[in-house]
Amino acid sequence: MNAPNLTILVLFYSRHGATRRLAELIAQGIESVPGCDARLRTVPAVSTVTEATEPDVPLDGAPYVELSDLDECAGIAVGSPTRFGNMASAMKYFWDGTSSQWLSGSLAGKPACVFTSTGSLHGGQESTLLSMMIPLLHHGLMVIGLPYTHPDLMTTSSGGTPYGASHWAGVDGRKPVTDEEKRIAVALGKRLAETAVKLRGR
Repeated sequence: MNAPNLTILVLFYSRHGATRRLAELIAQGIESVPGCDARLRTVPAVSTVTEATEPDVPLDGAPYVELSDLDECAGIAVGSPTRFGNMASAMKYFWDGTSSQWLSGSLAGKPACVFTSTGSLHGGQESTLLSMMIPLLHHGLMVIGLPYTHPDLMTTSSGGTPYGASHWAGVDGRKPVTDEEKRIAVALGKRLAETAVKLRGR
């Protein structure tokens, strides 16, 4: 009997669609690996008032993440637009609520990667990626990047770093994902899935 496919969680927050597009490309890379399925999930926006303002179910796109998604996945990709060189508050808020997973160690040893989108070319792509790595490392996840053996990292003129996939969306968030950025995101998702397969001894 064949073993069930591994589930790789692609968790993202996106306001204008650019980070969501990277998430879809990473999912494409994950599903190019036999025996792996991508599970796209998002987080609700954080309100500036002390009451919930987001619907319980998103109006469109990926469902909201649940803590069970973390427990069920064999690996995780985390993506957020940059906010002054840091992850968006909505993503940080989600990770601040994962104490039960930290206490149980349920994420320890799973592979993870990160991705981001920025409004300006030097708007904090790398620092945002590093900020998302911090809670992952605290959980014991094995953070992977994309090595310079991937040729697009040597030629990209917008997004793409060894720390993770990235995209320069422009101030209005409308710049399309370039071919190089697409290939980098797909390659990162593939590498994450291949790592998960190896760690599970398949």
